[in-house]
Order: sequence, then structure tokens, then C-alpha cells
Amino acid sequence: MSRDATTTMAKARQLCTFSIDGMRFGVDVMNVQEVIRYQQMTRVPLAAATVRGLINLRGQIVTAIDVRARLGLEPRSDDALPMNVVATTADGVVSLLVDEIGDVVEVDERAFERTPETMSPLFKELVRGVFKLEEGLVLLLDAERVGALGAAACGRE
Repeated sequence: MSRDATTTMAKARQLCTFSIDGMRFGVDVMNVQEVIRYQQMTRVPLAAATVRGLINLRGQIVTAIDVRARLGLEPRSDDALPMNVVATTADGVVSLLVDEIGDVVEVDERAFERTPETMSPLFKELVRGVFKLEEGLVLLLDAERVGALGAAACGRE
């Protein structure tokens, strides 16, 4: 393998993409345990509004975080059930509730830019940066930060 091919491969990474309110987000596939359809949730009394509940994932209790609510976006309609992106973080497993699941895309690290200063503080808290691709932007969601929020909201910090 040529040195140029090795350099190019080292700068590529794969993202699991999903949409929220028409925006395309992604998390590193290495952090994604699985992607599943809507699951019944058990409400957590006194939890933050962004914690939709707990799901039982084959015996594993997972906090479900409504990313749409966390970003300060309008709630999804009652007839639109969210999808679950189950991500592994330093604080454990967390389910990110999203509108739609996208594809796994390979991105070049050279297409990455830091979070723009013009983004709202809510977005800047959870979005690490942006990948500019031919088909549009992919906002890189910080699964660790979302997971930390989920653990804190359920008293597991």
C-alpha cells in the first residue's frame, strides 16, 4: 500500500447518521451499540425534561435522552415515534432519541470544522463540529456529553 493511501485511510472515519428536525447529525460508529425502532419507556419521576424515560434493552436499563428537546427544538408530533441510537459512553449506555435513522457515511477528517460561533449555545454544548460533505452538512454530536447529561439527570453521576 502506498504512503498516500495509508495517509488517506488514517484520516477517514465512519459516522452513523440520523436526522432531527430536518438537520443531519452523526456520531462515531465506534460509539454506536445498535440502532433500534421505538421502545416502550418507563418515565423517571423528577428527571430533567430531556430524559424521556428508561428502556429495557434485553435486560439492560438504558436512559433515553430526547436530543430534539435537549437542543431546544420543537417537540415531535405525537404520531411520530422516535428511533433509538444506542450509544456507548464513558458513563454507560444511553439511547439518543432521534427522528430518523440515516446511513453510515465515511467522512474525511480534512472536511471537519469546529462548531461555528454563530450556533446557539444549546447546539454548541452538544455539537463538536461540522463535516462539510458534497450532499450537505453533518453535525458531529458529542455522545459522551449527551451520555453525561443522561447519567446526571437520572442520578447516576
